[in-house]
Parts: sequence; structure tokens; C-alpha cells
Amino acid sequence: MSKTLYVGNLPWSTTEEELKNIFASHGTVYSARIISDRNTGRSKGFGFVEVDESEAEKMISALNNTEVKGRRIIVNEAKPREERPRERRNRG
Repeated sequence: MSKTLYVGNLPWSTTEEELKNIFASHGTVYSARIISDRNTGRSKGFGFVEVDESEAEKMISALNNTEVKGRRIIVNEAKPREERPRERRNRG
């Protein structure tokens, strides 16, 4: 089984490959993704890492509040995504 971890306060220059490598040194990583602004393509400064469930707590303890490229990252278990009502846009 896998567990998804939230990673916040990432430097905007961090790539998905770099994010995956940071976590891989502490256990099995299935995927890593950085969330970007859909209009600009620029990183929003946070992402998600899918890891082996049995190693998730160890990774959180090892990496939460550690420094990546001069910024202290936040690592915790991701919360389930809430359904948001679709935004209605006036196209008139």
C-alpha cells in the first residue's frame, strides 16, 4: 500500500526528480509531483510524494522541518482532497 505525503514551502526551482530523490534516500518512493499554476506554469511551492505506507512516518520524522535549497520544508500526511463546487464564470 502507498501513502501520500504533502510537502510544503518548497523552493520554486525544485523539480519533481529532485523531490523524489530527497525522499528516496529514506525509503520507497512511487511518485512525486509539484503543483504548478495552470496559467503561468510556475511552481506553487508545494507538492505530493507517494511513498510506501510502512515507511511514511519515518520519512515525515526525518524530513519535516529540514532545509532544501535554503528553505525549511513542511512534510506531513496529505489530507483527502475536498470536493469544491465548480466555479461558474460569466462568459457574456
